[in-house]
Amino acid sequence: MNKEERFNKIVVENQERILRICRYYNANVADQKDMHQEILINIWKSLDHYRGEAAINTWVYRVAVNTALSYTGKAFREMKLMVDAETENLHLFIDEQELEEKQLEEEQLILLKIELNTLSVIDKALVSLLLEGLSMKEISDVIGITEPNVKVKIHRIKAQLKTRLNKNSHEPK
Repeated sequence: MNKEERFNKIVVENQERILRICRYYNANVADQKDMHQEILINIWKSLDHYRGEAAINTWVYRVAVNTALSYTGKAFREMKLMVDAETENLHLFIDEQELEEKQLEEEQLILLKIELNTLSVIDKALVSLLLEGLSMKEISDVIGITEPNVKVKIHRIKAQLKTRLNKNSHEPK
């Protein structure tokens, strides 16, 4: 298989993942399209250097996340992680047993979205990959930190979010 065929196969297999990464890191549709093109360019440029040490999907995530972070430039610290109630794995950050009714769940999701956007850049990247359903090992490969470090960071993020959400849900309105 030549480079163009490999590239096309990778793009087809990872198209939805790449688009979700673009949506996570930018709310503006035009910017999402530009970021998508930049990711595809970087995948093409980097394809000859892919050594097969990680799964191709993990490698694509790494290229996509790094491109998204670079694309956002100096504004990356202010970057908003674009999540909504339809995000498939968002429930991972909410203790469902504590949610007594649908209204509370909706309020929690709004608060969660606000709190997610206060996280550091690396924490936002970890959250976006966890929401994508990647394993701790895959996240480790994408971010470039050890798997135990990923587990600790995600545990701390969850604990921090739970504390903030509990505090916010008990404040008078």
